[in-house]
Amino acid sequence: MKLLEIRKEVMLTLEKSMDELLSKYLKSPDTNWQPADFLPDASDPGFHDQVKEIQELSREMNYDLFVTLIGDTITEEALPTYESWLMSVVGIDNEGRNGWSQWIRSWTAEENRHGDLLNKYLYLSGRVDMKEMEISTQHLISDGFDIQTGKDPYRNFVYTSFQEVATNISHRRVASQCKQLGNDLLAKICGNIAADEARHGRAYSDFVSRIFELDPSEMMLAFQDMMKKKIVMPAHFLRESGGAINDLYSHFSDAAQRVNVYTTYDYIDILKGLLNDWKIADRTDLTSEAEKARDFLMALPSRLTRISERIAIPEAQYEFSWVKR
Repeated sequence: MKLLEIRKEVMLTLEKSMDELLSKYLKSPDTNWQPADFLPDASDPGFHDQVKEIQELSREMNYDLFVTLIGDTITEEALPTYESWLMSVVGIDNEGRNGWSQWIRSWTAEENRHGDLLNKYLYLSGRVDMKEMEISTQHLISDGFDIQTGKDPYRNFVYTSFQEVATNISHRRVASQCKQLGNDLLAKICGNIAADEARHGRAYSDFVSRIFELDPSEMMLAFQDMMKKKIVMPAHFLRESGGAINDLYSHFSDAAQRVNVYTTYDYIDILKGLLNDWKIADRTDLTSEAEKARDFLMALPSRLTRISERIAIPEAQYEFSWVKR
């Protein structure tokens, strides 16, 4: 049986538990939070005072922290790309007739609230050149991204397991720093988004754990392949007006590292967490090739730590077109 046919068979087996997975990891739109729960009501007599407070607190935010928030918002806004990518994965019916496609649509619906909420907050902040931010968002959606997973569900679920934890860390750190600055509203916004990302990360990690029980050697090889390629963030093609693809992400990443929102050490910690969650060290039901992959993965955090210790983050701040001067 061909490799992708086996993948499809495993996905269809896991789909039998989809009702359980949907209820465990997703929430009803009728009870879940919505952007309107956090933003000032324009019909409220105190609306202008609330907006003034948002603007004053935004001006007080560290520049690197603020551009990290904007970059995170643009990343969240590029959801059409992520949904169309996942709908093409083997085992997911892109016509929407199986449990996996229901998962993708419902996951997308939850994620969609993040960009909506952050976009409106940034508009109210008065500190953002919204047109420049919107240009970057349109570019990111138009350019797509290349995460080197193909249509393989194993590789795609390794990626989403990793990436959801990374976005949780980023939003959670922004929330924590905003709380310290006295910006309780933005802290609450980012904290709630981070909680969503953590829940979604647990879901994708659960999917991988279940695949390990059904097809351990191939799942191990897929995990190794993704880590050899390196997990790239969804915004790796980030650019500004007139800029080339991938000419901005390094500046965004540097800003996030300078304010300790997301660093190379966080990347390593996420890897360690997945190694633990998927019980990689204890896997013995493997082919000889998969055993070598397991050993490579277990040694990888130490190797990456040595590399990270030699990386210097530029101190100079890049002037993003997104921020009004």
